[in-house]
Amino acid sequence: MNRSPKEMAEAGARVEALRALIRHHNHRYYVLDDPEIADAEYDALYDELVSQEAEYPDLISDDSPTQRVGGAPLTQFSKVTHELPMLSLDKCTTRQELDDWLTRSLSRLETEETLEFTCEPKIDGVAVALRYEAGRLVLAATRGDGETGEDITANVRTIGAVPLLLDADAVPRLLEVRGEIYMAQGDFQAFNVLARERGEKTLVNPRNGAAGSLRQLDPRVTASRPLTMYCYGVGIVDDAWRPATQMEVLETLRAWGLRVNPETRMVKDIAGAEAYVDSLLTRRGALGYDIDGAVIKVNRLELQQRLGTLTRRPRWAIAFKYPAEEATTRVRAVEFQVGRTGAITPVARLDPVFVGGVTVSNATLHNMDEVSRLGLHVGDAVMIRRAGDVIPQVMAVIAARRPADARAVTLPEACPACNSPIVRVEEEAVARWSAGPAQGRPQALCLQAGARYRGPGRQAGGTAGGGRSGQASRRPVPPHCSPADPAGANWPEIR
Repeated sequence: MNRSPKEMAEAGARVEALRALIRHHNHRYYVLDDPEIADAEYDALYDELVSQEAEYPDLISDDSPTQRVGGAPLTQFSKVTHELPMLSLDKCTTRQELDDWLTRSLSRLETEETLEFTCEPKIDGVAVALRYEAGRLVLAATRGDGETGEDITANVRTIGAVPLLLDADAVPRLLEVRGEIYMAQGDFQAFNVLARERGEKTLVNPRNGAAGSLRQLDPRVTASRPLTMYCYGVGIVDDAWRPATQMEVLETLRAWGLRVNPETRMVKDIAGAEAYVDSLLTRRGALGYDIDGAVIKVNRLELQQRLGTLTRRPRWAIAFKYPAEEATTRVRAVEFQVGRTGAITPVARLDPVFVGGVTVSNATLHNMDEVSRLGLHVGDAVMIRRAGDVIPQVMAVIAARRPADARAVTLPEACPACNSPIVRVEEEAVARWSAGPAQGRPQALCLQAGARYRGPGRQAGGTAGGGRSGQASRRPVPPHCSPADPAGANWPEIR
């Protein structure tokens, strides 16, 4: 169809206006977390742009907000050599190790002056490098081994928090931005809820979810995953831009429309850095995303240059690592506990493992639907998670490490003490003890000392309180059991 120059000019002006509006609102939403319009209004702008580009296909450009999701899936990822290596960080876990790092830095600088530092959360995600040329995103690559990564440009383009176009008049001609792509905890949980409802495979944890999403050969799969990004620094940059400090780098990136963590702070000395580490740890559970520590960097870039690197690790930065919130262990038994309402809850008894700052030996399994979803067997190696004061949970079964004698977990058909049926109401996930509180019968009467369910069709009496050597159990007595009859702490059990 022939279009008049006037019509094309008017359409082009409207398309550019729509793109500018959409980029503005993306910045407000993803970077500033301060949207100016409702989702419905944003959708109307986006839909109009889609319509305009469909009517005037000559106006489509690669950096249009409608072009985030590309065409055909890739057959493989191509390799990318980093012009400036993406370095790993030295790690420490104590204040003494942090002080030792400072001492080494001061010694190398041959100064006794007080150093300033920038401090930021160490996000547990996937490190990437974004290359902008004349303001346009032309390449996104994984860290890989630090020297060579993979080209994931098509996938990163689908992430709303990553601008496809920066102001070419404001940014350097060549700008490489480095950051961490991750999934927020709430988005991860919501994704898994929908996946379960659809009968699809769920993600193990936010970090693995982010890594797996970026390695999809079909960008449409990545586009369906709730990924976002925080930028933490730069790589290769046009010499025209010469910032003086790390904090100036981050503030400038934010001003250019890139997402920078608002938890980042500049501190005056190592005492300030230690205070930041302690403060961040106390707020770890409220951040909304997974972190595994704090990163501390010498603030002045000139001092970073003087300190240099050692075996691919910068001397001017260090990661203070927090206790891990996830760990692997083995399920030794599954017990079924009776709650105050008669609900039956399966609980995994684990080989003790240190996670989240404490030693964990039990983890909730919620209900039998969760046991089925996990495909859990007694004897399985599992990944567990404990964040803050949250009850430890089994996140995934490591099927490749299942032993030959692993046994399926089955719900008892009846109470081993009174033979009252265990029932599941249709469309309810929770199984219930049929002779429970609703029938006026106290649970303690039916939780005989040591009565255990050891597998389908096999029961055995145990010692009082469930102790393995005849001693009373040291586990706390649940509120629904009488102190004289504490066996409810371990009834019944599959081993």
